[in-house]
Amino acid sequence: MTKYEKYKISNAGMTINPYLRGGAMVLSRLFWDLHPSAWISRKRLKTWRNRHRGEKAVILCNGPSLNNVDFRLLKRSKIFTFGLNKINLLFERTDFRPSVVVVGNSHVLQQNADFYNTTSIPLFLDSAGRKWIRFRQNIQFLHKTSATGKFAGDCSLSINPGYTVTYLALQLAFHIGFQKVALVGCDHTFTTKGPANETIASGTVDPNHFDPNYFVGGQLWQLPDLTMSELHYSIAGEFFKNYQRKIVNCTVGGQLEVFERQEFLHFLQNDG
Repeated sequence: MTKYEKYKISNAGMTINPYLRGGAMVLSRLFWDLHPSAWISRKRLKTWRNRHRGEKAVILCNGPSLNNVDFRLLKRSKIFTFGLNKINLLFERTDFRPSVVVVGNSHVLQQNADFYNTTSIPLFLDSAGRKWIRFRQNIQFLHKTSATGKFAGDCSLSINPGYTVTYLALQLAFHIGFQKVALVGCDHTFTTKGPANETIASGTVDPNHFDPNYFVGGQLWQLPDLTMSELHYSIAGEFFKNYQRKIVNCTVGGQLEVFERQEFLHFLQNDG
C-alpha cells in the first residue's frame, strides 16, 4: 500500500462540509479584496503572465544540498532563478542574486521582514506579509487558498500553498511561462522529526536547511508534511506535462524521486 493510499484511508471517515469550506474560501477572498494592495498585486501578477514563455528557470530550494550549487556558474548562465524564503542568508557567501524571491510562510515573513523591506529584488509574498512588509513597487502579494490537489496555472487570482513554498514557486513558474524548470536543493528529507505541520521552536543550530542559522534561537517554524508535499509535486509534474512542459530534479542527492533526475550542468547547457 502506497503512502497516498494510506492517506486516503486515514481521511476517508472525515466529515466534509462544502458550505463551511466554500464559505471560508469566499470570505477569505472578500476580506483580501478590501485591501487596495490586493487589486494592485493582481494587476502586477497579470503583467508577469507568460513574460518568459518558452524559457528555462531554476528554483533554489532551501535544503542543505543547495550548498553544492556552483553559484558562479549559475550567475554566468544568466538563467532565471526563483529564491525561496530566507535565500538572503546565502548572500554573504556569494554575489549571486536570484531573479525573484517567493515566500509563503507567516513565520518566515515576520522573521525576515528586514530583508523583504529593503531589497529591490521582485518579491512574491503571501498576503499575510502585509502585516510586516511595506507594499511597494517590487512586491506582488499572493492570495493563498487551501485547495488540496489543485494547481494554479494562472496565479493572478489565488494560489494553492500545497504544503511547501516550492509548490508556490512551481505555480508561479508556470504562470510566468517557463517551459522547463529545474529544482536544486530540494532534499525532501529533514533531520528534525515530529508530527507533520506542527509548529515548534528552533534550537541553536539548524541542520535542515542550507544555512545553520536558518531557524535558530527559538524561532518558530513548521515541521514539513513530506507526504502531502510529494503528492503536490506529482500534481505539478502532471500539470506541466499536460502542457508539454517539464520539471526536472537537479538536486545533488536527497529523497525526492517524483521528477526525472538530471545533472545541473546538463540542464544549464542544453535545450532538451
